[in-house]
Amino acid sequence: MTAVPYADDPPAPTAYDLDPAALAGYRPPLAEPPDFDLFWKQTLALGRTRDPVPARFEKVDAGLSTVVTYDVVVPGYGGEPVRAWLTLPAGHPEPLPCFVQFVGYGGGRGLPIEHLLWASAGYAHLVVDARGQGGDTPDPGCGDSAPPVVRGLHDPAAYYYRRVFVDATCAVEAARSLPMVDPDRVAVGGVSQGGGIALAAAALAGPVAAVLCDLPFLCHWSRAVRISDRGPYTEVARWCADHRQPVAEVFATLGYFDGMSFAARCQSPALFSVALMDRVCPPSTVYAAYNHYAGPKDIVVWEFNDHDGGGIHQVRHQLAYLRPLLAGAGADAPRCRADAPAPHQRTGRDSSPRKK
Repeated sequence: MTAVPYADDPPAPTAYDLDPAALAGYRPPLAEPPDFDLFWKQTLALGRTRDPVPARFEKVDAGLSTVVTYDVVVPGYGGEPVRAWLTLPAGHPEPLPCFVQFVGYGGGRGLPIEHLLWASAGYAHLVVDARGQGGDTPDPGCGDSAPPVVRGLHDPAAYYYRRVFVDATCAVEAARSLPMVDPDRVAVGGVSQGGGIALAAAALAGPVAAVLCDLPFLCHWSRAVRISDRGPYTEVARWCADHRQPVAEVFATLGYFDGMSFAARCQSPALFSVALMDRVCPPSTVYAAYNHYAGPKDIVVWEFNDHDGGGIHQVRHQLAYLRPLLAGAGADAPRCRADAPAPHQRTGRDSSPRKK
């Protein structure tokens, strides 16, 4: 019998969404309720604790000599504790630029030794848990054992991501409050769920220095739920099938939590990435957020990748992109390798997508 090379490998990803030319210009109408801004103004007012307490930072011994690590507790929605790790480059001049990172769906802040890259590049790095997922932060009082993406879906005021987006806003504010961080040089970002949360944080926490938004989840819900054949979007479709709640009501709730609407309210420079064979976060939903993004922006296109996107190669683009935006003067500027991609230009116009 003749062996077939790679016969046991999963099938290669294939394009299934709009063709690349249509994707580049895809900009569906916003599906937001008329009281979107009022909803978030009231949510931030109610969601923050009435008696604000500062975030707590406890230095920990992670067994590392080139970075300094802090175990962080940020008062999030309703003052509920949200865990994070803060990693600083040891001995680096302060104040530092800071990158606030939000995690992917089902994940958590992990271990300190997982978060060395950004501190090695000269940044303070705050990696923030997602409550009630795979980290150290519970979602107290939710009274719902459903998957996070459908938790409280019947009511915008009870929906899971209402709490998460307030947590993210509080984390950005906590980073700005640190004496070792320059509050004017705080960037936000993440991959998948983390990218969607970053868009919300950038819109709700006031201007940030930059946004790094990779393969964002939580965007263009009405299309994503209907065409993605993998979770987490399929969990919403399954919830609709099980509960038979009128679909219009489901998407009315999700309209308050759509990355397209937050993108339309962001003015900070942003670097997106999209994978054209991504079956988790369909590329059309990424472009929907990207094309509504109101600030200076660029996008890196990974033509043959699924939800792995650009991986570490995208990080090289990010290091180069952030350097001119967050660098201090002279020797205090974060450095990246000389052979890294050239920095993107800060302009008020869209730049041409970079295809990989």
